[in-house]
Amino acid sequence: MKWIPSRFNAISQAKNGELILYNSYTGAVGVVAEEEKKTVLQALKPSGDLLPVEKTLVECGFLVAESVNEKQRAQFLHQTLHRTDVMHLIVLPTEACNFRCTYCYQDFSRGNMSRDVINGLKRFLEKKIPRLEHLTVSWFGGEPLLALDIIEELSEAIVEWTERHGVTYQAEMSTNGYYLSKETLQRLLKYKVNRFMVTLDGSKDVHDSRRALASRGPTYETIVNHLLDIQTLDDSFEIYIRINFDEDNLSHVPAFLEELARYFAGDSRFQIFCRPVGKWGGANDEALPICDHRTAETKIWEFTELGINKGLQMSSIIESMLMPSGAVCYAAKPHSFVIGSNGQVYKCTCSLDEEYNHVGRLHADGTMDIDFDKLALWVTSGEEQDETCQACFFRPACQGNHCPLYRIRKGKRPCPYEKRKIKQVLRLIHAQQSEIQ
Repeated sequence: MKWIPSRFNAISQAKNGELILYNSYTGAVGVVAEEEKKTVLQALKPSGDLLPVEKTLVECGFLVAESVNEKQRAQFLHQTLHRTDVMHLIVLPTEACNFRCTYCYQDFSRGNMSRDVINGLKRFLEKKIPRLEHLTVSWFGGEPLLALDIIEELSEAIVEWTERHGVTYQAEMSTNGYYLSKETLQRLLKYKVNRFMVTLDGSKDVHDSRRALASRGPTYETIVNHLLDIQTLDDSFEIYIRINFDEDNLSHVPAFLEELARYFAGDSRFQIFCRPVGKWGGANDEALPICDHRTAETKIWEFTELGINKGLQMSSIIESMLMPSGAVCYAAKPHSFVIGSNGQVYKCTCSLDEEYNHVGRLHADGTMDIDFDKLALWVTSGEEQDETCQACFFRPACQGNHCPLYRIRKGKRPCPYEKRKIKQVLRLIHAQQSEIQ
């Protein structure tokens, strides 16, 4: 049998000379010692008989049989997104917020979820859960912790039903962190909410100038004190500390990473996630000092590497992006829906006022109407239509649909940051593993 390199391979080199291999179809990341590098690189060229050193390369998908049609493999992988036994709901228990961040795109015109919508969601899930293998719920807002009572009511029912029917369940939350006290986190952990995204845009003065209360009051110290209090717990959880940067706070991020390292270095539960501010549709869009694409792409990984060097953990989101289908946006997945506080069903949380994003309605009796023509706009705009995506080494991971909203609005290909800088990302994964060891 003849073996050839997979079309989905990427190769990088660590600072110590080791070779780093990645395959987007299997999600495998392998490290090759410097003394074996020449042999492996030779094996990854089109060759004949299988040598002993190549067995691992085959098992990890770096080598495939010449007869394998990898385009068909990728196409089949895409079809698995249409499973009906999994569901992901992004639930907005409230669309109100206690913050007024300078770059926010929401208008907070709707408040807490009404009783009809709460009951409708419970009835919907009571009927749906017995037919599922897995359910994920992401609590979003507004600021979801303004409606903690609604989260607890819904979560209590979800946990009961998933346990009764043997359905695996996980839950996560995006929160500004102002109300995420140790006691609140412990209450949420009871309901299997164990992953949190909390944004800190810099040290006190920088953060408070960008992410203030609606009353314009400061927020930094409250959030950090909560996180330090939470750190005293022995529980298992992940808190992704998101750092949004633009031209205004760019120069402050390195010093802020040093500050974070003093607090959280060595605690793998606290992880950094750096991302550029974008024009996401808010009223203040034109005034935002966003970074140009080149600067943004460079700084994401420069800041991440700096954090790793200081003992901070890189967010597990990064590695998950490299897995098969891992970089496909939730909005592009047929089984993923956003439930607004008024019962409106969306695909994306970043364009709540756009008619093409209003894909359905949840009713008080638990029925959900879906406009499948609108749904198709979100779930079929990627590799099905884009020949460049079909030929890309990263196709199995993002399937041309890392951000369908970007493709809809701009008519351009939404390549993820991880794909654009894959060699550097692989080096960072290697560096982090070396730090842990």
